[in-house]
Amino acid sequence: MDKDLLSLMELDKDELNAIIESAIKLKKDRYNQLLKNKVFTMIFQKASTRTRVSFEVAMLELGGNAISLNINDIQLSRGESIEDTARTLALYSNGIGARVYAHDDVVRLAKASRVPVINMLSELYHPCQILGDLLTIREVKNKDNLTLAWIGDGNNVCNSLIIGCHLSNIKVRVGCPEGYEPYEEALNFAKDSVEIIHDPRKAIKDADIVYTDSFVSMGHEEEREERLKIFLPDYQVNSELFSLAKEDAIFMHCLPAKRGEEVTDDVIDSDRSVVWQQAENRLHAQKALLVRLLK
Repeated sequence: MDKDLLSLMELDKDELNAIIESAIKLKKDRYNQLLKNKVFTMIFQKASTRTRVSFEVAMLELGGNAISLNINDIQLSRGESIEDTARTLALYSNGIGARVYAHDDVVRLAKASRVPVINMLSELYHPCQILGDLLTIREVKNKDNLTLAWIGDGNNVCNSLIIGCHLSNIKVRVGCPEGYEPYEEALNFAKDSVEIIHDPRKAIKDADIVYTDSFVSMGHEEEREERLKIFLPDYQVNSELFSLAKEDAIFMHCLPAKRGEEVTDDVIDSDRSVVWQQAENRLHAQKALLVRLLK
């Protein structure tokens, strides 16, 4: 593993499994001093609820401190370079996190920083989300030969999920409209463990896990009406579509959810939904990552 985590492609199977195993242990031992006096500084170009709070709480419970910086609060918004920002923050911090629009921004941060940099979301990848998701799958579906059906836009979460599932020996079927396929780099990495199916009903058939996300990701708001016409109603995970998965299939969503668009209330609020377990597990998985990179 490199000093940074910008994509799950930087991990091998053993390294990913070690992070999940560490997360399981840290979930049982929430309060400790593993990162005592360590500082993790975060830059946010995008709005955040779960990512910001879970990282702040993670550092607090590990005995360290977290600093959250909105892009408009720092000189980066007034023309200071990403490289100078990285070098400056590295003087005061043991690690840097960035939630950005362009993936190249977090790549440039990492190249210029002498301390570890974590991608907390870019337009290409969301590795921290998938660490929590894989912990959730381990807890709920700890068996071999699993198939996960992704229904909807092949976005950043989908890209990272494809990579993480490949490293975890989970097959992925992506049910998406033509033109909304996942990033080619992720598909090439996963090879035979991922399949693109443009019919959501075929993609979800007999799946063990069903996962969806917003049809309109941050940065694509101007495409909202066009996207909804393309995705609705066929790609909405409602009770009828969900019934095509296995009887014991679970429903996953990274949140925030647009209820009534990509998913209906009766699915996301059902006893087969694990979305709140996912949200909690962001905390524990990110703790494991922080300990691995900052300790």
